[in-house]
Amino acid sequence: MGGVPNMSGMMKQIQKMQERMAQVQASLEAKTIVGESGGGMVKATVNGKQQLIKLQIEKEVVTPDDIEMLEDLLIAAVNKAMEEASKIAQEEMSKATSGMMPNIPGLNFPGL
Repeated sequence: MGGVPNMSGMMKQIQKMQERMAQVQASLEAKTIVGESGGGMVKATVNGKQQLIKLQIEKEVVTPDDIEMLEDLLIAAVNKAMEEASKIAQEEMSKATSGMMPNIPGLNFPGL
């Protein structure tokens, strides 16, 4: 009988990795990342799970004559925060799975 060698050990590794990943995901939700644009006039705060949780806009940039500029500042601030949150999430997940991934054939996580 062929079978997979050390299947029990592999399953334990997978379970351990899943537990670590769940811990990382919980800790990511508690992290906050701020992206700024317009010299700090617009700030977007996201959590580590890339959810927008707060927007701050200084009244000086709110002008009815230039809504397009405000929209651009909002997009830039949100994108900066999201990019940083994504980078942090990838780093944390990579730490959680380090040393385990090469030992689990066929298990690939895109972006990690």
